[in-house]
Amino acid sequence: MLTNILSPMVLAFLLGIIASRVKSDLRFPDSLYQSLTIYLLIAIGLKGGHKLSLAPFSDVWQPSLVAVGLCCTIPLWTYGLMRRVGKFDVPNAAALAAHYGSVSAVTFSAALAFHDILKIHYEGFMPSILAMMEIPAILIGISLARINTPSESDLTNQPVKEIARELLAGKSSLLLIGFLVIGFLVGNKGWDQVAPLFDVPFKGVLTLFLLEAGLVAGRKLSDLRKGGAFLIGFGILFPILHALLGIYLGKLAGLSIGGATILGTLAASASYIAAPAACRVALPEANPSYYLTAALAITFPFNIVLGLPLYHEIAKVICQTN
Repeated sequence: MLTNILSPMVLAFLLGIIASRVKSDLRFPDSLYQSLTIYLLIAIGLKGGHKLSLAPFSDVWQPSLVAVGLCCTIPLWTYGLMRRVGKFDVPNAAALAAHYGSVSAVTFSAALAFHDILKIHYEGFMPSILAMMEIPAILIGISLARINTPSESDLTNQPVKEIARELLAGKSSLLLIGFLVIGFLVGNKGWDQVAPLFDVPFKGVLTLFLLEAGLVAGRKLSDLRKGGAFLIGFGILFPILHALLGIYLGKLAGLSIGGATILGTLAASASYIAAPAACRVALPEANPSYYLTAALAITFPFNIVLGLPLYHEIAKVICQTN
């Protein structure tokens, strides 16, 4: 845990939170934020596609099946919990289900950096797992809102098919999936040509991005009271439970300790790039203060600072138990 906290990435994130809370004038231009996002998505996709091209299909299919199963089932029980226990209305429960069923590419990037710093082996095809888990949960969350909303409601009637098209054409999905395919097609020879730009500088760019993420998370801390104790507890406890499930299923699927930790981290993460964009269009009645605060001000900081080392220790226990 100390190694993780003292990494440049986590310290930059914490500095961003502090800067925001002391009302510093530190700001990232929108163009720089977009550029950092694009770089990270391209780097993750290219490296993942390259590693996927080297992996036998027999090593990939079981983890892929588990990953799809996780992102399709997590939004179902999240929605039920939000409705029955949290007493959220349909749009807000569906939006939270979409966010927590989907995954965070930045949390994934931090998980890769965490394992690289500690020199812990993990399967190189894990970025392909990230790509598989991003979209389905968002569509399921939106569909749950459609199914459980009376026809006379003002909830937008935009077809789910059209929303799916917009999600797949969105920056996050297009870059991640597109460069995953490119990395797979070009193999070792192509990867060697771009590795100086997309391999070594990756942690430096991630440090800059997490500084910006800290600034945003710091501003969202003021909204915690709107979510209440239930949302705070959910944003910490349920990621741990999801990580436990992901790690255990990862072990059954044949992943290493590092791979199971990363799968658990993906299950524990909450999207704050693709899901908010989709929910603003498809679920306009949902309150962004709930889903953005939960994903960005509660779950994301917990995963980055404390979750990663915790999930790794859990994976060591689970994967080493016969």
